[in-house]
Amino acid sequence: MVLYEEDFVLNSRGMKLFTCVWKPDKEEPKALLFLCHGYAMESSITMNSSATRLAKAGFAVYGMDYEGHGKSEGLNGYISDFDRLVDDVSNHYSTICEKEENKGKMRFLLGESMGGALALLLARKKPDFWDGAVLVAPMCKLADEIKPHPVVISILIKLAKFIPTWKIVPGNDIIDIAVKEPHIRKQVRENKYCYKGRPRLNTAYQLLLVSLDLEKNLHQVSIPFIVLHGEDDKVTDKSVSKLLYEVASSSDKTFKLYPNMWHALLYGETPENSEIVFGDIINWLEDRAINSNGGLESQLKHKHDKFLTHK
Repeated sequence: MVLYEEDFVLNSRGMKLFTCVWKPDKEEPKALLFLCHGYAMESSITMNSSATRLAKAGFAVYGMDYEGHGKSEGLNGYISDFDRLVDDVSNHYSTICEKEENKGKMRFLLGESMGGALALLLARKKPDFWDGAVLVAPMCKLADEIKPHPVVISILIKLAKFIPTWKIVPGNDIIDIAVKEPHIRKQVRENKYCYKGRPRLNTAYQLLLVSLDLEKNLHQVSIPFIVLHGEDDKVTDKSVSKLLYEVASSSDKTFKLYPNMWHALLYGETPENSEIVFGDIINWLEDRAINSNGGLESQLKHKHDKFLTHK
């Protein structure tokens, strides 16, 4: 049995952001898991099956919709400044970690696509705060299949200064190339909280800047992580996930590449493929959450965090 709750929080700019949580009903959570959804997606419907599965495995799973996404306020599908988005998520998730009932519990991030990029930036912002990250097809580089020609990109960047909210970025329909299962594609299209249509100019520019920044700084990633990628992904670049695994300074890192799988590994694959992906995610989390030494280190570290914040 899983308990589910919804709420709204105000960000520093006075906007209402949607938040939600899935918790095991009758047991103390093994650890805390914080979802970072993808571009144009949302938490409560798209991520519900993933979060429920992880809560049934014993984790408290927290989600939120970013500004301009899902049930949160803001122009639909618009990202004015990615740093603000990182700050919103960091502030809300840090507040949850610091609640009395959560003190001493291990804290993991789970980011998909753009959310994977966000998870890496959250870890960069507070390097000693997080205990690990699950990176699902992270947006460390956009695949060539979805990027316009370089000349078009340079024109769009200039235009973004004048018409930032216009939906004129050319490209393939992301849903068609991200989600393998046709009936799930249909569900995403029918979900009124998912943004459809061409990316807005400044949104596309922000995503490009973030992916370029991450691709340049893969070696700086020090958080323990597992990165998972479908071999047939046409949205984010699988070779850069492999490069992340090879060059990251983290001493605890794992890379999984899945033959015949697409971009949306968490909810867009066949049931058989989903079993494989979630088996790997849950095993990785449990190995780190249940390991008593890791738990003890985490508790000591988070008590130290608390001491530093009160100094």
